[in-house]
Amino acid sequence: MQIVKPILVLIFGCFAFKIHASDTDSDATFFYESFNETFDGRWIVSEKDDYKGVWKHSKSEGHDDYGLVVSQKARKYAIVKELDQILDIKNTEIIVLQYDVRFQNGIQCGGAYLKFLHHQETGWKPQQFDGKTPFSIMFGPDRCGFTNKVHFIFKHKNPKTGDYVQHQLLKPPTLPDDKLSHVYTAILDNDNRLRILIDGKQRRKANFFSADDFDPPLLPPKSIFDPDDEKPEDWDERPKILDPDAVKPDDWDENAPEEIEDEETVKPEGWLDGETKEIDDPDASKPEDWDDEEDGEWEAPKVGNPKCAQAPGCGEWKRPMKKNPAYKGKWHAPLIDNPNYKGLWKPKLIPNPDYFELQKPNFEPIAAIGIEIWTMQDGILFDNLLIASNVDVAHSYRDDTWKPKFKVEKQKQKEEEAAAGSDFLFRVQKGFFDLLYNIANYPLFDKYKPKILEIIEKGEEQPTITLGIVIAILVIILTLLFRIVSSGNEPELYISEPFRDMAAAGAFDNQGSRRRENKDKIQKDAAVGPAYRKLRRRDA
Repeated sequence: MQIVKPILVLIFGCFAFKIHASDTDSDATFFYESFNETFDGRWIVSEKDDYKGVWKHSKSEGHDDYGLVVSQKARKYAIVKELDQILDIKNTEIIVLQYDVRFQNGIQCGGAYLKFLHHQETGWKPQQFDGKTPFSIMFGPDRCGFTNKVHFIFKHKNPKTGDYVQHQLLKPPTLPDDKLSHVYTAILDNDNRLRILIDGKQRRKANFFSADDFDPPLLPPKSIFDPDDEKPEDWDERPKILDPDAVKPDDWDENAPEEIEDEETVKPEGWLDGETKEIDDPDASKPEDWDDEEDGEWEAPKVGNPKCAQAPGCGEWKRPMKKNPAYKGKWHAPLIDNPNYKGLWKPKLIPNPDYFELQKPNFEPIAAIGIEIWTMQDGILFDNLLIASNVDVAHSYRDDTWKPKFKVEKQKQKEEEAAAGSDFLFRVQKGFFDLLYNIANYPLFDKYKPKILEIIEKGEEQPTITLGIVIAILVIILTLLFRIVSSGNEPELYISEPFRDMAAAGAFDNQGSRRRENKDKIQKDAAVGPAYRKLRRRDA
């Protein structure tokens, strides 16, 4: 009994602590939306004409947990939830804004940020919610094109002018690029600092009063340039001027050419003046099916003159050019210091009439939460929206609602990536061979196509030598191109011993109809002789 009594005290003590902790959590939670129940009747969809996107209450893929889902592509969406009571965040020591987002179809082009609206003008209705509805804070991920960031924007009222100014966080964190659920947290601390967390890890820390953290800065400058000040007419801003006393020298020749012939060079011995660098191909003959009336007068293709290859050069010899030592170009007067230079003119500084000082940002109270986005993709899921005054509460919600989902999704992603690994290698290999087949089908290689295709197909049958086959074929093709371009003649295709052995072993015809069509075309070409591409006048 003496042992049981302390245990009972401990149990009741823990129970009492649990109740107290729950009460504390409840007091610190201003708003929470799990979307376990349908949003109909609780959230109001905008009735504005531009917002035709359909919201759905759907399960997150792979879970029994529900969320608010963007169901259509290329639509504007707007939905709002008014709070039961207006939240004065200005006079609350710590404010935590947190929610989950999942791009179930991957991040393509879409925003997923929240707008925390302040109290609207008299007569405003939630059904009128749109992009012009004033907000206090805008927070959340957005990615499209060059935009890839987690926004944090707040609107602040200038106490001097009454105008609202929009301040945007500089250097915001970027989004995770996957299809998993992620939790975004913004903490407005009591020391005028902002912390942005993604999945519970701090990704950005900023000071609301720092000009390096927000654009424009929250506090206006103490001094400004006088808008009524004007530059005097005699103000000279030129640091240098042309020397008015300078005179062009008598021996300055502006017409001298920049380059002249090098008189010291002589024509190399053996230069063939009467030969041209190219001649008609003596081995070429007019195709039998050439029609002069339709195709124009046939001309033999040009090849390099073999006589020139044995000589230092052919054709008319000219001396090379060199830089003219007498060249000076156009004469200009030199620059000198301007004796009247007064520096760059600036208006005088005056006290800024709109300047003010603050101890804390003057945040507008939050009266509603809205989602107003324009997205090109569907499948964006919102879940677990939270406004709290305790960081530990937000941490507890992350552990209880987001982390279990994330672990399941992460494990599934690993399994899919492992399964896709072999498939990826297959696609890479297939892409290589498709490229080689396309190159082999180029008319330039018609003469060598049978041998090239046999080697490609042999490599496709034996994946263990795929890389070697790819390299070998590329080397062969590049060699052929080099020889054709440099000599103008069609060289014989030489295949090294190992690849000749592979070709001799025979190619396998199980690669589909395209491979069979290639072989049929080769046999047909072999029967009718070499093919010629007729150059018609309309192709020139």
